[in-house]
Amino acid sequence: MSAVVSTAQPISATWTFFEGEWHEGNVAIMGPRTHGAWLCSSVFDGGRIYEGTSPDLDLHLARVNDSARRFLLKPVVSEAAWMDLVRDGVRRFAPDTPLYVRPMYWADVGLGGGVKFDPESTRWCLCLYESPMPGAREIAITLSPFRRPTMETAPVDAKAGCLYPNNARALFEAAARGFDNCLLPDMLGNIAELANSNIFFAKDGIVFTPAPNGTFLNGITRRRVIGLLREAGRTVVEASLTYADFLDADEIFSAGNFAKVAAITRIDDRAMQPGPVFRQASALYRDFAHASSVLARAG
Repeated sequence: MSAVVSTAQPISATWTFFEGEWHEGNVAIMGPRTHGAWLCSSVFDGGRIYEGTSPDLDLHLARVNDSARRFLLKPVVSEAAWMDLVRDGVRRFAPDTPLYVRPMYWADVGLGGGVKFDPESTRWCLCLYESPMPGAREIAITLSPFRRPTMETAPVDAKAGCLYPNNARALFEAAARGFDNCLLPDMLGNIAELANSNIFFAKDGIVFTPAPNGTFLNGITRRRVIGLLREAGRTVVEASLTYADFLDADEIFSAGNFAKVAAITRIDDRAMQPGPVFRQASALYRDFAHASSVLARAG
């Protein structure tokens, strides 16, 4: 394996034992799709390209730059340049291939003991990969014993890789009890989100969702779904919500970039069915995606 050394600053003499032998230098040990590459001191984002659409892709590309600033990295790629690269990358796949778009920034050089990084060493990449949409499926949820951090304990205002290991722990713990996902409380015990997406429920035709309180990311798809429902005349309330509120809901659904709008079919031992509010939200989002594809509009 060849050594890869940062071009930003020289790295001191280094030897690394990796894959059965010693290598001199700062050895390339992970690729952009290696799980550990984005569960560390990095920021990233994700856009979706599917069914010939790319809903809110421009907002996702803008957010990775904003996350970099909040994480004290330097966003060295303009939003227009990101879009041009995505457009070029899409051409490398067969037409109509469903894709996940992942731009990333990270620091390449540590200062002092290595905890403090050098913003001037900010590096980046763009990874596009085939990723089919999940489609309709059974999703059972429960309450997680893990909690979302606050601004004082983690960079919750950025889409940062270091936030995800805790959510992964929550998913593994829920899976061990027979659930597909889980609701994470904030430090006060109010529900913040699912382990990998934002959450909604409907009660008597009114939609409720946790109010952004600095403990979870106010997702792009979340905001889009709220706006679409309100434009359609549906009341959407952002509030402090308890687990009991979700247990008493008529229907529950999630919103996130990976699966877009998905119905929850069980909470603890209570079976649920996709309801009229979920079907409305899903249809509104689908119509929006097909009518406003950023990539298609950009040409």
